[in-house]
Amino acid sequence: MNKLIIQGTGGESHDFHIKKERVIIGRRPECDLLLNDVAASGRHAMIITIMDDSFLEDMGSTNGTIVNGEQIKKHPLRNGDSLLIGRSEMKFVAEDEPEKEEEFERTVMIKPSSAIAAATAAKLTEQAGGGPTPLPTPGDDHSAAAGRSVRNARLSVLSGPSSGKFMFLTKALVTLGKPGKQVAAISRRAQGYYLTHIESDGDGKRYPVVNGKSIGPSAYPLKDEDLLELAGIRLKFSMKSEAS
Repeated sequence: MNKLIIQGTGGESHDFHIKKERVIIGRRPECDLLLNDVAASGRHAMIITIMDDSFLEDMGSTNGTIVNGEQIKKHPLRNGDSLLIGRSEMKFVAEDEPEKEEEFERTVMIKPSSAIAAATAAKLTEQAGGGPTPLPTPGDDHSAAAGRSVRNARLSVLSGPSSGKFMFLTKALVTLGKPGKQVAAISRRAQGYYLTHIESDGDGKRYPVVNGKSIGPSAYPLKDEDLLELAGIRLKFSMKSEAS
């Protein structure tokens, strides 16, 4: 079970176990994690947990939410992340997370595999300012998977220290990137695979690039052999499909 270790002003600490899918952090009495901290907003931040993965989101707080020294809007939490909410210092602990991972696997930050994940991906698209994701239509060049059963979709790394490695996209939602720099999600739906912008540094609008063009705020339906650029890494999306 994931938890927060909350540091007290006197050097003491206590654990807060994340037992709910949504945990609200702030000063209001109805918050799940109540902070006696004048620098924290009434409803400051929220942690969404799916399966064993937790995702932190600032709720429009006055002083912002800081993770590992960087102000964030949305952030997939990793074991050992340091949080600053108001003046309250916390450490996120993923108790079931392996101590060592391959470098390429470290780019995969959220890997839920439940039906909730598909709804989460749709919500991320809406929060990104793109509105509900449009479904592909027959004849659309980007709707490569329309009316088909998609098999063996995968990402191959084309640059960086993990160049030459690949991973199969077997989960309903996989989030890629580097927190504080650039993060995007690939969601698997009945119509195919969609790439959605989550966050980036700067003004938050540095969108992923596919085949040399920015995808913008809306979810982008991926097609076979698409070339992706995300967080300084070049990736290739490929898939095999069978007629249904």
